[in-house]
Amino acid sequence: MTQYSEAVQTAQAYYNSDDAENFYSRLWGGEDIHIGLYQSDEEPVVDASHRTVARMCDKLGDKLKDAKVLDIGGGYGGSARYMAEHYGAEVVSLNLSEVQNERGRKQNVERGLDELVTIVDGDFENVPYENDTFDIVWSQDAMLHSGNRTRVLEEVARVLKPGGSFIFTDPMQSDDCPDGVLGPVLDRIQLETMGSPGFYRRELERLGFALRQFEDHTEQVPRHYGGIRETLEAREDDLRDSAISNDYIANMKKGLQHWVDAGKAGHLAWGIMIFDKQ
Repeated sequence: MTQYSEAVQTAQAYYNSDDAENFYSRLWGGEDIHIGLYQSDEEPVVDASHRTVARMCDKLGDKLKDAKVLDIGGGYGGSARYMAEHYGAEVVSLNLSEVQNERGRKQNVERGLDELVTIVDGDFENVPYENDTFDIVWSQDAMLHSGNRTRVLEEVARVLKPGGSFIFTDPMQSDDCPDGVLGPVLDRIQLETMGSPGFYRRELERLGFALRQFEDHTEQVPRHYGGIRETLEAREDDLRDSAISNDYIANMKKGLQHWVDAGKAGHLAWGIMIFDKQ
């Protein structure tokens, strides 16, 4: 059995908890857990999150058809099911939360997609596949949780075929973010650092990738986390009834506000990054 790093173990314990499972499955609908592309402030997170997946798929276009895809940090497997259903892709969703994975496997069966989508318990710092296995590696707002993102990128480079594409989103600090200002956000996610657009460009170019595009959607960060906070406040009594603790709800509201504040201050970055392996 793989020994997870300390940062990965922290994320695993969080997402396996009853509080987190009830919160994300109830508020997001148990399909996606990532930042949405909102068309209005009032749009539900479920719809905006689906739009992010669709937009990323549009960016890949025909390259996705019948492709072999690895989704690192795949959550409930919603993106994997979308790629399988709409493009015929064969997708492995690698995810550390056994609780999320159990839900995702049931959804695969219910949707008739269990032959195309495989959900694997695992860790993106130690991907359990051979070199040059996948046509596409995909990730949404997951690498944030690694304490060794360089290692994650090295694993992506290893398992991706030459000519393959790596497409991802990740909540990042801006390239010009002053030192020390992200303390409240980092404390919330129990990490010491965040990635940045510059970090991903430098490390992936070092590993033999070429940046195709960074489609910047940073403005969605405060909109997303602010909307989640408002939805949480509106549904607070209902969510408590579904066995979410008072402490979790209070900490979540405080943590979401830290993301909103940092986003409005210009200290964060987010968008769709696409790199091609040379």
